[in-house]
Amino acid sequence: MSEGARNGRAYALLTFTAMCWAANAVFGQLAIGEVSPMVLVTMRWLGVTVLLGILAQRHIRRDWAAMRPRLAYLYGMGALGFAAFNGVFYVAAHSTTAVNMGIIQGAMPVIVIVGAYLAYRTRVTRLQIAGVLVTIAGVAVLASGGDPARLAALEVNRGDLLMLAAAVMYGTYTIGLRRCPPVSPLALLAVLAGAAFVTSIPMVAVEAMLGQMQGPTPKGWAIAAAVTIFPSLLAQMFFIRGVALIGPGRAGVFINLVPVFASALAVTFLDEAFETHHAIALALVLCGIGLSERGKTAIK
Repeated sequence: MSEGARNGRAYALLTFTAMCWAANAVFGQLAIGEVSPMVLVTMRWLGVTVLLGILAQRHIRRDWAAMRPRLAYLYGMGALGFAAFNGVFYVAAHSTTAVNMGIIQGAMPVIVIVGAYLAYRTRVTRLQIAGVLVTIAGVAVLASGGDPARLAALEVNRGDLLMLAAAVMYGTYTIGLRRCPPVSPLALLAVLAGAAFVTSIPMVAVEAMLGQMQGPTPKGWAIAAAVTIFPSLLAQMFFIRGVALIGPGRAGVFINLVPVFASALAVTFLDEAFETHHAIALALVLCGIGLSERGKTAIK
């Protein structure tokens, strides 16, 4: 395959991946009244576990010996990065917009920079520090609705706070991937998905005890199938292939498209308003990510 063809295929796969991850915020909004958050999480990861159990059998058998001693760690990773993250993500959808969710989700690369420094004392440049501060400013503008007085009075949308907590969870999960055994990405994804499914069962039980559990309507079943296939299975497989084609550094840049796609999808399919403070917040978050990426390049 020529370099041009390889790049073109990678760009297409990674752009579709970002769109799938952005669509998760829209699916979260569409699920309201159709299926409760924890039931959706359980259905999602059960579906992924079954599909990968079929598609990745060869990889799982080959890598099982390497993964078995680390199963407790891998269970924790799946519980945090897949089950808990998605549970909080879908709960947040009940009290914020898909536009807000996408923009806050876009801050994840900067959260990873901060977490990597705290966990591993990874070198941080001035540009990266500037990127972190600019991104924080963007999230603050978003959470306050563009009104600094609301932020000063701690009048912040509950859904935005939950989404920020979810972003921190996934950032922590991303940092933890460094300690995972060097196995096939498909085998690793299958084990993490299985851990997420097991973890989601007590989450559903708590939801039922609180009287908030809702089984899926016909539309809820369709949403569960969509989040299983697109943000979970296809996006992960395409991202893995994209990384193999052009490398992790170049592939990671495409994650920056998530808040852009999330905003566009929310306005198109949910008729959500895209207001001035959304534009300011999106610009600040993208600028912060850009500064962080330039700072990362400077380290190299």
